[in-house]
Amino acid sequence: MRSGHKYGAVATVVDNVRFASKAEAHRYQELRVLERLGEVTELELQPKFPLYVSLMGSKTVAPCLGEYRADFRYRFGPQGLLKVEDVKGYEVPLQRWKRRHAEIQYGISVEVIRMRRVRGR
Repeated sequence: MRSGHKYGAVATVVDNVRFASKAEAHRYQELRVLERLGEVTELELQPKFPLYVSLMGSKTVAPCLGEYRADFRYRFGPQGLLKVEDVKGYEVPLQRWKRRHAEIQYGISVEVIRMRRVRGR
């Protein structure tokens, strides 16, 4: 029987927040530094985007298909540009589909941050 995460992610706690991987925790620490410098505001962890589908030729919306959950959402820079990020070491097709669906439905662009394993700490 296998123990741990299927893709080798190691859960990590930073600032009393549990992250699914060391890479996600590392990115959180980077964003917190940018927040202290005033470059990032409204930092939100694990923002949810409910996914819906419209029925063919209709303005009616079908019930929720589930949700896409990004890792971070925040405002960046003096103009307060909205940024949505997902930290990935490995991505399965369903995650990719949900991300693309959310991008189209909400008119957003999700930046996928590919991080290799973060060692130590």
